[in-house]
Amino acid sequence: MSVHDDLTSVQRCLDDLQRSVGRLEQQMDGGLEMRRVRTDADHLRESVALLREAAPGLTAPRRPDLVSIPDTPYDSSLWTDSDDEGLGARDRHAP
Repeated sequence: MSVHDDLTSVQRCLDDLQRSVGRLEQQMDGGLEMRRVRTDADHLRESVALLREAAPGLTAPRRPDLVSIPDTPYDSSLWTDSDDEGLGARDRHAP
C-alpha cells in the first residue's frame, strides 16, 4: 500500500468515527466526556490533514511565480502626471 492509500484509509475511518460520535452525542446527554471524545476526534482529523499536506509525493510544493524585471530604464512618460511622494507635484512648491 502506498502512503496515499494509507492516508485515504485513515480518512475513511475518521469519517466513520465522526458519524459514530455524532450518533453517540444524540443518544447521550453529552457532558464533559462526550466533549472530550468530540475534541479528540477533531484533533485526529486535523493531524491527518497535516500529514496529508506533508506527505511526500502527494502534492508538489507550490513555488511562487517569478516575475522578471528588466534592467532597461522605464519610459519617462510613465511619470509625467505623478507626484513625488511627500514633495507634491513637480511644478509646485511645498508649503
